[in-house]
Amino acid sequence: MLRQLALADMDAAARVHRVAFDHAMPWLVGLHTPDEDRWFYRERVFATCRLWGRIDDLALSGIIAFRDGWIEQLYVLPDAQGHGVGSELLHVAKSAFEQLQLWTFQRNGRARRFYEFRGFELVEETDGTRNEEKEPDARYVWRRR
Repeated sequence: MLRQLALADMDAAARVHRVAFDHAMPWLVGLHTPDEDRWFYRERVFATCRLWGRIDDLALSGIIAFRDGWIEQLYVLPDAQGHGVGSELLHVAKSAFEQLQLWTFQRNGRARRFYEFRGFELVEETDGTRNEEKEPDARYVWRRR
């Protein structure tokens, strides 16, 4: 089941983010503590974005946060990957905008393939000096056809 998330879902959303992030990018494990993740979701993500989640067996298995034509966060728990969760969440954001942009890390090949397969086009790559992780990243754009 997909549903819009509320601030009461903050802890679960932050946990999905951390588990999926650490699984996808083990070279960045430990970047933030669980308390920092919860602060980020409470003060930044829920304050500025629309959040949707996928609920499986009464637990949150994936999240998407988007605003103003940007996807800010899209994370799916490792056990739920490959089952359409990310595609369903992405469809929610695509339904709301004519164009979407997002950043992902260049080394995150699985995410890059996911977005490219769903119509996102690479428009920019950077050396990472502008992001907190100092990790080379890639900007993608999707436009409704």
